[in-house]
Amino acid sequence: MKIVLDGMGGDNAPQAVISGAVEALKEFKDIILYITGAEDKITEELSKYDYDKDRIKVINTTEVIGTNEHPVMALRRKKDSSLAVALNLVKNKECDAIISAGSTGAFLAGCTLIVGRIKGIDRPALGPIMPGKNGPFMVIDSGANVDCKPEYLVQFGKMGKVYCETILKQPNPKVGLINIGAEEEKGDELTKAAYKLLKESEPNFSGNVEPRDVTLGDVPVLVCDGFVGNTVLKMYEGVASTLFSVIGNEIKSTKRGLLGGLLLKPSFGNIKKKFNYKEYGGAPFLGVDGICVKAHGSSDAKAFKSAIRQTYIIKQNDTIEKIKKEIEEFQG
Repeated sequence: MKIVLDGMGGDNAPQAVISGAVEALKEFKDIILYITGAEDKITEELSKYDYDKDRIKVINTTEVIGTNEHPVMALRRKKDSSLAVALNLVKNKECDAIISAGSTGAFLAGCTLIVGRIKGIDRPALGPIMPGKNGPFMVIDSGANVDCKPEYLVQFGKMGKVYCETILKQPNPKVGLINIGAEEEKGDELTKAAYKLLKESEPNFSGNVEPRDVTLGDVPVLVCDGFVGNTVLKMYEGVASTLFSVIGNEIKSTKRGLLGGLLLKPSFGNIKKKFNYKEYGGAPFLGVDGICVKAHGSSDAKAFKSAIRQTYIIKQNDTIEKIKKEIEEFQG
C-alpha cells in the first residue's frame, strides 16, 4: 500500500510527520510512504532516524498552503504546494491514500475538486470517530457542508454505516439523526425532511437522537449537517478538556484528594486515553474516490502513526469500494 503524507501540513510539521512515518514503518511491513514538502527540511529530519530507505520517498515541493488562505484560490495558485501535489498522487492512483494535518478547508476542497467524488455522492462528508460511554460513534458531517439538502444527509448515513461496519466491526449499526427532540415532528425544515427520507430509505434508521444522548454511543452513526456536527464535535472536546482540568485541580487541592488521586491514577489514565484524539489519528473524508484522512492540526508523531494505521485498515477492508456498492444499490 502506498500512502502520501502532506509533509508541511500541521503545527508540528515536518518533525511530527516524519517521526510518525518512521514508527509506522515498523508496524506495517507492506506500506510505502511518500512525503511531500521542502526536500531539504524533510531529508534533514529523516537523517535523524534509522529506517528502510526504500520505503520512504520524498517529493520536493516549493509551496505551502496556510490555514488563513482561501481554500479554493490557494489550491489554484499553489499547484506545487505539498498538499496539492499529494492530492494529485491519489487522483492519479499513484498512491492509495493521503493524510494531511494542514488547512482543513483546503484539504476538503482538494479532496472534492482534485481527487473527485464517488458517483452518486452529492457532497462528501467529514466523519470523525468519537468515544462514547457504550462504544465509539461517528458524527457525519462534522464540518465539510454547512448548508445541506435532505438527500445529502441520507447519503451521509449510508457512508457512515459502511464505515462502522467495516472499520469498527459493528454489524448493522443504527443510524440516527441529531435533532432537538426525539419526536418525528421536531426540528427545522431540513431535519424534518431528512427524517422522512431516512425513514423511507434506511432500514437501520432509529429516529432522532437528542444532543444529550449523542455521547452514549448507543447509535454509532449520527447524521447532521456540517454546522451542527462541528458544533457537537467542538463542544464535546471542550467539555472533556474542562472536566479533566476541573477534576485535576480538585484532586490537587487537598491531601485527601492527592491520596485518592494516586489510587485512581490508573483509572484516570484509561479514561484520558479513551478520549485522546491521538488514538484515532484523524477523521476520514467519506464520499471521495480515494482514502483521505484529515489529521488534527496539532497532531504529534503518535497521532500521525494512528492516522496511517487508519488508512491501512480502510484499505485492507476495501471500505471505499463497499461505499460505492452501497450507494449504487441505494440509487438502483
